[in-house]
Amino acid sequence: VQLVESGGGLVQAGGSLRLSCAASGRTFSIYAMGWFRQAPGKEREFVAAISSSGASRYHTSSVKGRFTISRDNAKNTVYLVMNSLRPEDTAVYYCVADTTYARITSGLYDYWGQGTQVTVSS
Repeated sequence: VQLVESGGGLVQAGGSLRLSCAASGRTFSIYAMGWFRQAPGKEREFVAAISSSGASRYHTSSVKGRFTISRDNAKNTVYLVMNSLRPEDTAVYYCVADTTYARITSGLYDYWGQGTQVTVSS
């Protein structure tokens, strides 16, 4: 599966962005999906994951209540709505896919996109 992210940009603190990740292929609905991010000089960190059906979702504590992951299997797309953005959310955001939801929440995945930059100014 190929993943292409979009929707990143520059936003002021307190603002919102919606990231999208379009997946190729006809089997999108079998994949669990997730978002990771990597800030300059830091390791890539888990942000959120959603199961193949969308029934299960998990957000890391630092974004819980501010970010929401969702998916539209008819459009082969996963989203990350980010509200109340903070300067510390600045990072390159990567969309990932794996056939196993638990692998993504454990930081493992088979497929990833090229990333989209999110910059939050103070």
